[in-house]
Amino acid sequence: MPGTERRQQMATTSAAGHPLPYDTYREAIERETRRFAEVVRGADPARAVPACPDWALADLTRHVGSLQRWFCALLTRRVQEPPRSREVELGMPEDVRELADWVAAGVPEVAAVLRDTDPGAAMWAWGEDQHARFWARRMLHETLVHRVDAERAVGGEPDVDPVLAADGVDEFLVNLPYAGIFAPGVTKLRGDGETLAFRCTGGDGASGGQWRVRLDPDGFRLLPRTSGDTASEPDTVAVHGPAEDLLLLLYGRRSYQEPVFDVSGDVPVLDRWFAHTAF
Repeated sequence: MPGTERRQQMATTSAAGHPLPYDTYREAIERETRRFAEVVRGADPARAVPACPDWALADLTRHVGSLQRWFCALLTRRVQEPPRSREVELGMPEDVRELADWVAAGVPEVAAVLRDTDPGAAMWAWGEDQHARFWARRMLHETLVHRVDAERAVGGEPDVDPVLAADGVDEFLVNLPYAGIFAPGVTKLRGDGETLAFRCTGGDGASGGQWRVRLDPDGFRLLPRTSGDTASEPDTVAVHGPAEDLLLLLYGRRSYQEPVFDVSGDVPVLDRWFAHTAF
């Protein structure tokens, strides 16, 4: 298997930026999973999760633990085509009070699978990057966003590392054009050349990150960065805000009308965006 040095060099690339080293994802997944387990441990499993309608904390916990085990199965098998079944041995406890420990108990297996995985190994993925590293990046941001969901559900004030948050914005926008397989509304997102810009602000390591999306009659696409992050024409609408808040905005956990965001331009275009990207 490749050593740490090789893994650190093998990260996906995108039109919007340069994702993080593979080992960063592996280590962050462990931290975020343990944090998630600590949040839900001892909390009322029947407590509603506002970010996930019709879900209680027990449902969210089952989802996180199950998805991580499913991703590990995909990585272990190095699947080369869409799997026909999602059956995998979960070992899920019947007692909802044991779900937090069940999630935490899966961390060593997740860590081992990721350590033993060549991030550059070719394999099927539903998104842009058809390599094993896709699943590590996806697992991190799935876990991170749901950790925030759990903390907010129990009345906490979540914090997200701004560099991880900015990477989450990139991961979301890079893969969104491929999400129609489970979010059909995305396939109906159209326009006449309008552009939307999302830009990170604040005095942290994510400040200055910018992503621009263009809506065309046949769909939408993430635009490549221009020199100096400047566009030849003004954007139709732009949203500026801290990386953590932009991440939660794109995932439907926040509203662009909140004062933390600076919005300029044609707001109805932004409304159209969120109407089609909610899932």
